[in-house]
Amino acid sequence: MTIFSDIGIQIPQVYLPKPGIDLQKWAVIACDQFTAEPQYWHQLEQQVGAAPSTLKLIFPEVYLGKPGADERIAAIGQTMTDYLNDGVLLPFEGMVFVERSVAGITRRGLMLCLDLEAYDYRAGSVSLIRATEGTIVDRLPPRVKIREQAALELPHILVLIDDPDHTVIEPLTAAKAEFAPLYEVELMQGGGHLAGYAVTDAAQQRVVAALRALAQPERFAARYGVGPEQPVLLFAMGDGNHSLATAKAIWEKNKARFGLDHPSRYALVEVENVHDEALQFEAIHRVLFGLKKDLLLEMKTAFGTGFSYTAMPSVQAMQARVDGALGASHAIGLIGGGQGFGVLEVAQPASNLPVGTLQNFLDGFMQQGGAESIDYVHGADVLARLAHQPGNAGFYLAGMHKSDLFKTVILEGALPRKTFSLGQAHEKRYYMEARRIR
Repeated sequence: MTIFSDIGIQIPQVYLPKPGIDLQKWAVIACDQFTAEPQYWHQLEQQVGAAPSTLKLIFPEVYLGKPGADERIAAIGQTMTDYLNDGVLLPFEGMVFVERSVAGITRRGLMLCLDLEAYDYRAGSVSLIRATEGTIVDRLPPRVKIREQAALELPHILVLIDDPDHTVIEPLTAAKAEFAPLYEVELMQGGGHLAGYAVTDAAQQRVVAALRALAQPERFAARYGVGPEQPVLLFAMGDGNHSLATAKAIWEKNKARFGLDHPSRYALVEVENVHDEALQFEAIHRVLFGLKKDLLLEMKTAFGTGFSYTAMPSVQAMQARVDGALGASHAIGLIGGGQGFGVLEVAQPASNLPVGTLQNFLDGFMQQGGAESIDYVHGADVLARLAHQPGNAGFYLAGMHKSDLFKTVILEGALPRKTFSLGQAHEKRYYMEARRIR
């Protein structure tokens, strides 16, 4: 495979299902979605049945911590081997241009491999490829256990580039007529339409040249108003931060055993332009299950005189107030917790963003046994449904503007974890391509 180490990429060899495979049953949504809705995954299992499917190659996180994990991991590894040996998956070498349409809106991306030697998820990182949100290291071990036994990776990772002039991905749309189609499918469970195309050698060369132009230190410094000594950030994590961090952890282990020339050095991802008009940043909300403490009392104690709570007549009124909040105070919506609907406000917050203010409180609250568990959900409707259940509480957060992402990460470092999401849950990446990692 061709490597361009100066911009941290490799032209991938991907594995795709052979002709005749039912692609609608093959492609399933990212494993870290619908973690509070096990019925979604039960319905998926029924729809897939005995057909070849990526569902049998992933570990849905709704099952993490449940009995039978070791057996599930062993079955995943065996199925990967079977699919390779039986010719269910066939290799293709080259970049893949991807189009995903949901509700009439089309998002475009490019499948390629990133060099994990150019990626560092630790706080304060100045690597070419960076995390945009805090990485929870404690969440890596179960993912590492799955990946270290896997022959294949199936990415749901979305990585962003800051390309306001649309020089990298958008020209591929105009050239699409020259590309051979690789797959096309109407996705299950409301996932929309997905199509992939083989990028020609000439178009791949143009992509590489455009990425190199984005990574020029002089251009980078001028774009963000930083000094020439500031290291270039070319690729920023969009979705799948912990998946890429898991790949990095495996690579660090393998590097000592196999040296620098090993397939696990690279990770297959989909790259998208943060300036794609179809790409929307959505807030990630929080739900507490099984409250054991008085939530408002704990927040008043934690935030002191700078804390206030205002009851609201409806969920719509609460959302409007949070979404329209201005000034230095942080506004956070509350559903349930014995309070109906309301808005929490924190004056003179210690964090830059409301999500940081809330997460700092929730970390301490959970460590002190304030609730049985916490989950991170997409969509105000899902939040309201879960938060209204007895003993639960939900926190509604406004989204951040996507144009602020790169400059914020460059100047201030990684954002608080679970700050934003690329679209709603059903718009997340569906697994299609696989890649050998050993």
